[in-house]
Amino acid sequence: MTGFPRYAIYFAAGSDSALSRFGAELLGYDAYTGDELPFPRQALHVAPDWRDVSADPRKYGFHATLKAPMALAPGKSEAELMAACAAFTSKARPVPVIRPVVDAISGFIAVIPAEPVESLQDLATDSVRDFDAFRAPLTAEDRARRKPDKLSERQRDYLDRWGYPYVMEEFRFHMTLTGRLDAERRGSILQMLRERFARLRLDALTVDRIALFRQDDARARFRIIGEWALVR
Repeated sequence: MTGFPRYAIYFAAGSDSALSRFGAELLGYDAYTGDELPFPRQALHVAPDWRDVSADPRKYGFHATLKAPMALAPGKSEAELMAACAAFTSKARPVPVIRPVVDAISGFIAVIPAEPVESLQDLATDSVRDFDAFRAPLTAEDRARRKPDKLSERQRDYLDRWGYPYVMEEFRFHMTLTGRLDAERRGSILQMLRERFARLRLDALTVDRIALFRQDDARARFRIIGEWALVR
């Protein structure tokens, strides 16, 4: 069984940002505070089963993955991981800016970049590499849970090397809002989410920080325990 607690390095937009409120309200959960939130009436009108529609991403909080959830390697501590987050963000680098849109990706709906941004890919690659020393090796059960028979050869290689298949060239920045949806349901939900997102008038999103999330046990939701701004 996967060890706990588990940690993840994610992008979260900031506790006071309109984007964070947008995502937290739709998921019914605020990873900054740990609070349950009521779902928007508009979401419940379009999908009365919105609690089920949003169940998968709710567990993780509204975020974009940079380093996927991991148990700590033997000999590593939470304090050391937090210090590594501070060191990572202290290195000057181009801070990515994306044009965010709401769209379907692999059957679910998320906030994604309208076009590729090289500095964003670089940030994700650096995150995977720099924090890998903190990752406990995959167990056989962990690996099987990823269904390697359904992955491409490169994705299987990345799973074995980095503990997660969707890294490097396979990385796609996404801030998930729903679980996987059948095609016949996706259209109305996508339209509703786009309408809500348009109210933010968010033409550009600066990916200017990393956040450390912790999951205490298998039933717990991820919660933000630290956040660090990137040095430009």
